[in-house]
Amino acid sequence: MSLAAYCVICCRRMGTSTPPPKSSTYWRDIRNIIKFTGSLILGGSLFITYEVLALKKSLTLDTQVIEREKMKSYIYVHTVSLDKTENHGITYQARKELHKAVRKVLATSARIFRGPFADYQYRIIAQACDMRTLTGLARSKDSDLRFFLRPPPLPSLKEDSSTEEELRHLLASLPQTDLDECIQCFTALALSESSQSLAAQKGGLWCFGGNGLPYAESFGEVPSATVEMFCLEALVKHSEIPTHCDKIEANGGLQLLQRLYQLHKDCPKVQRNIMRILGNMALNEHLHSTIVRSGWVSILAEAIKSQHVMEASHAARTLANLDRETVPDKYHDGVYVLHPQYRTSQPIKADVLFIHGLMGAAFKTWRQQDNDQDLTEKVSEDETKYTTCWPKSWLARDCPALRIISVEYDTSLSDWRARCPTERKSIAFRSNELLRKLRAAGVGDRPVVWVSHSMGGLLVKKMLLEASKKPEMNTIINNTRGIIFYSVPHHGSHLAEYSVNIRYLLFPSLEVKELSKDSPALKTLQDDFLEFAKDKNFQVLSFVETLPTYIGSMIKLHVVPLDSADLGLGDLIPVDVNHLNICKPKKKDAFLYQRTLQFIRDALAKDLEN
Repeated sequence: MSLAAYCVICCRRMGTSTPPPKSSTYWRDIRNIIKFTGSLILGGSLFITYEVLALKKSLTLDTQVIEREKMKSYIYVHTVSLDKTENHGITYQARKELHKAVRKVLATSARIFRGPFADYQYRIIAQACDMRTLTGLARSKDSDLRFFLRPPPLPSLKEDSSTEEELRHLLASLPQTDLDECIQCFTALALSESSQSLAAQKGGLWCFGGNGLPYAESFGEVPSATVEMFCLEALVKHSEIPTHCDKIEANGGLQLLQRLYQLHKDCPKVQRNIMRILGNMALNEHLHSTIVRSGWVSILAEAIKSQHVMEASHAARTLANLDRETVPDKYHDGVYVLHPQYRTSQPIKADVLFIHGLMGAAFKTWRQQDNDQDLTEKVSEDETKYTTCWPKSWLARDCPALRIISVEYDTSLSDWRARCPTERKSIAFRSNELLRKLRAAGVGDRPVVWVSHSMGGLLVKKMLLEASKKPEMNTIINNTRGIIFYSVPHHGSHLAEYSVNIRYLLFPSLEVKELSKDSPALKTLQDDFLEFAKDKNFQVLSFVETLPTYIGSMIKLHVVPLDSADLGLGDLIPVDVNHLNICKPKKKDAFLYQRTLQFIRDALAKDLEN
């Protein structure tokens, strides 16, 4: 304003003044021009300098990762009001364009003049990062772990106390009424066994108390570690309830879990259950700041880089639940993203879901076929030679525009070995449970291809039937492009007629009973699905084993015969493998994988082109 007024006054003086002598007019005009242009240059320089300094203040220091993230203004540049009435005017537009230009200049200069950072510079950045930035860095593939401060010191244990006793107190502090039968069972078992363990340790004698079966199945384990596992499994169930997550946090659970995680670095089972609890707690957005302040992000940032697919996937699930800035979906317990596990600029155009079968798992079911070698030795090997999870290693590389999800749920051959004795989960119950979790993860928002093995195929059929009855689930039906069935017993299996030993014969689980040849539930499911699929526009591909499977050391069984694997839709391809290896290709160029890859590409051809 002052600059414009000055210019107007100068112009008026020049226009209204009497003509001076010719000798002085020339120099006076030059002086006026110099004053005018000088003021303009000085004012403009001050404005630009102010804006550059303001922008630099809003940016953090540069590294390869932060430079890439800096282009996403939602992290490093202050956000602008979405109210359009506040965004009008020449000044706003000028500042916007200037910020864009300066950001490009800063990014270019960072590429040219970047040098190695000293440790103290990483610490400065780590101390300056807020919760959102830390989560973004943890989910960036090439981030340096020095960007994360070490977790704060853990509080000392109470005198004459132990982690086992603290864990028991944490579990006992949670509400014990109005709970699911299975949660009550886990909690009662954990509290009973932990009290027996503590009493025995203080008395100097180890004894089996309460339900001795779990101990009888784990003679080789240290009793305290076994009790801790019982408590953690109970906490996993409790952490599925939001109000119980609040109790866990309020009673110091985050610090106690971190202590256990550090104590059991060589025990994947303990660490896996801790990650499950943390991932469940991260579903509650109001707990995010507490989780970050407790130092868990640095632990997760390291875990997600692990070569072990299980460890990396559990950490990726928790970080995705913490990253509400870029991940609108919520990943409940048992739903794991295999790709992409990091933030990516690659647009995701479709989903491929992997559903395992009886006694399967989200990761081990989909490994490469074993060649009589120890799997633990293969983890560190080149993934082009052997992979412990081919959807993550092979499919993600061949189809990077896919989101690949693997689902896990508990199954058992016998009620004798059921993890929860009160649990009687039918295919109908499990399908509704999985459908709810998958919808929360955004399944149905994009085109979908389902890949299933054995009983997992029955779950897929039941899920689609259930989704067709619920208006809020119609997107899953409309976006289903194809289904792959690996040896799915559409008409039942001989497995229910045999047993590995007498305990399976006496107490077959509900899942096994439903797989029997004369199961009414199975026949109804098959008839209903064929009726449902008549007017649907999705493709179907089925594989079936031709070789028998050894169950234990005594029984050789053809689990799913050719006639049972025939859905009555799509192609049915016999493969010379057994039931366990029907979903485990020998190598990347094997027929099983290449035909699967071709089917996925064909089913999603139009969607991947867009």
